[in-house]
Amino acid sequence: MQFRRLARALAALFLLAAPMTVAAAPQALARETVQQRIDALLPGADLVMPEGKGPFPVVIQLHGCGGKKSFQALWAEQARAAGWAVIVVDSYRHRNISTLQAYATVCTGVRLWGRERAGDLYAMMEWARAQSWADPSRIAVAGWSHGGWTALDAMTLKPGAEMASSTRLDGLSDEPLKGLVGAFVVYPYVGPGSVAWMRGLITFDAPVKALVGTADVIVGNRGLAKTLQKMRTPTTPVDVTLLEGATHAFDEVEAKDIRVRYDPELTEQAHAMYRDFLKAMAGIAPAS
Repeated sequence: MQFRRLARALAALFLLAAPMTVAAAPQALARETVQQRIDALLPGADLVMPEGKGPFPVVIQLHGCGGKKSFQALWAEQARAAGWAVIVVDSYRHRNISTLQAYATVCTGVRLWGRERAGDLYAMMEWARAQSWADPSRIAVAGWSHGGWTALDAMTLKPGAEMASSTRLDGLSDEPLKGLVGAFVVYPYVGPGSVAWMRGLITFDAPVKALVGTADVIVGNRGLAKTLQKMRTPTTPVDVTLLEGATHAFDEVEAKDIRVRYDPELTEQAHAMYRDFLKAMAGIAPAS
């Protein structure tokens, strides 16, 4: 009950800010060029490659507000098995955000909103497009919780001044999302402070698959599913799957939050959905 009162209070605070401009989001300490962001992210990123010579489709994985954790490697293995190269991004290392600081400031919305972190995706996409082993025409993004917020906001921001202002990145290309073929989001945050929540996915047209748990008390459950089902890209509704009994972070073996519970069966189901989604995005028929 105490958590629900706090959540309502935070939501009310965000709602007061919602009519304000995109620039009202918490600001980063300094602007960077895209190349500076690439150079800052690469040392903390994990690259997982499938067998073969390539070029391979590439999926960029964005962790939740608690930071990059070991279970991301299990998801990356599913993508590798589907024939995709994987870049697992660490958005905290170069920002010097510790786990404690992340829970205290990022998870509470004090800093690093999804629209700002979208710059990490734009930067990694630019880097991936330049790699000889990557297929620049087949790039996907996968995001968990805050990473889902980031992915959806990245698809919503308008190219040009708004993207530059929101991400605090200079030197963005005219098409930062060039080559993006789809987004896979797991228990994403979609609420006050989210550009996608305010506008819908009106800017970039690519399929979006979302997994939502019916027992998720952190970002929402059936209400979140309804919100996502009302959203659509210019041509396609968001494909939402409700996972019965799934809490937030149901796929995290080492989760310590009392509000979440690891579920191996649901995790296996979710992993299969990830593989099938990526195969479909690569033009490969999913296994029956």
